[in-house]
Amino acid sequence: MFYQLYELNHAMMAPWRAAADAMRLAYANPLNPFAHTHLGRMAAAGLEVFERTTRRYGKPEFGLPETIVDGTAVAVNERVVWREPFCNLIHFERAVPKTRAADPRVLIVAPMSGHYATLLRGTVEALLPQSDVYITDWIDARTVPLTEGTFDLDDYIDYVIHMLHALGPDTHVVAVCQPAVPVLAAVALMEANDDPLSPSSMTLMGGPIDTRINPTAVNQLAEDKPITWFRDNVVMPVPFPQPGFMRPVYPGFLQLSGFMSMNLDRHLTATKDFFEHLVKNDGDAAEKHRDFYDEYMAVMDLTAEFYLQTVETVFMRHALPKGEMVHRDRRVDTTAIRKVALLTVEGENDDISGVGQTKAAQTICTNIPENMRMHYMQPDVGHYGVFNGSRFRREIAPRITAFQREHARSARPRVPRVITGGKIA
Repeated sequence: MFYQLYELNHAMMAPWRAAADAMRLAYANPLNPFAHTHLGRMAAAGLEVFERTTRRYGKPEFGLPETIVDGTAVAVNERVVWREPFCNLIHFERAVPKTRAADPRVLIVAPMSGHYATLLRGTVEALLPQSDVYITDWIDARTVPLTEGTFDLDDYIDYVIHMLHALGPDTHVVAVCQPAVPVLAAVALMEANDDPLSPSSMTLMGGPIDTRINPTAVNQLAEDKPITWFRDNVVMPVPFPQPGFMRPVYPGFLQLSGFMSMNLDRHLTATKDFFEHLVKNDGDAAEKHRDFYDEYMAVMDLTAEFYLQTVETVFMRHALPKGEMVHRDRRVDTTAIRKVALLTVEGENDDISGVGQTKAAQTICTNIPENMRMHYMQPDVGHYGVFNGSRFRREIAPRITAFQREHARSARPRVPRVITGGKIA
């Protein structure tokens, strides 16, 4: 009943939250003389902190209306080009001249680990000027009715293969964090089938390929508990009246609680600083706080079967690096990868996927030629700095784009597009 109690608590707080927001507006109104006093600003700041702490954050927008291509601002239009019950594929269409040479077609596979795909807004923004970008927009499991069936790690791998088929030849795939394992598995299966639509290159960023290397607190939790503990303690049915009523899920608020507890002192300090910025009327600093936490606090539920299978396969059995991972009764053989270039990227201070865990892909993909592989470790960044922030834009994104252009197959004859599964919009 924990999920139901969480929903009940949120509903009970709704009137207080509305009252706090109304009082904040009153205290912050420039027509109110009290708003111009230190005490009035303190009251307004405290009320905003209360409202933001108790609210449920909705799914953010990408908010990328334009980008710069060849020094010129061009419009960007988001369009869903492929859809399934648990995922939409979004294309960021750039209004570039049709006569312009084609840029690399890039499929970004976003993490399905509690946050929405908009967490990679900075990744998309950095790649857009020189790439034709698509991204997986995973659906909140609590909004998917039970009639749509289940979704597990095998389905995730199938989705990746189907999307690569839908996009066609000479596509480059980028996996950020959690999807590194299923993307590597999908590419291995495609290569084992000699699939002509296997990607030209594969970029794995901050992913848990082999969590036996430099295990982090996230990895150790999975090793300390049996899978039955996760099934009994963190899997819960979606409460009424959500569309996914009675679907067993791993709630997003539990994942968020886990992430925040890892750096609780940092979040408390950030909240205190936010309060002080509001009192000092430091609008820029306060807005940066709002932007970050509007994204960070927006979470989604995962299907129980996907969560449990991922925990057991990736973090408990280490099945992929051991050569024991199975997809629909077929062993995933990473040595089958021969024609797909491999780039691995890590952050020096990553506390979620330890240094060396992603680089392990270079070790288990033994048949990729040396001139088609590269590893890069970015100094002075943590997990989020691997795919976002100034160092990503300055140091990592240019390396990804250069690697993709170097290993494009665009000069090869095109083959017919094969679409198996999914719906093209």
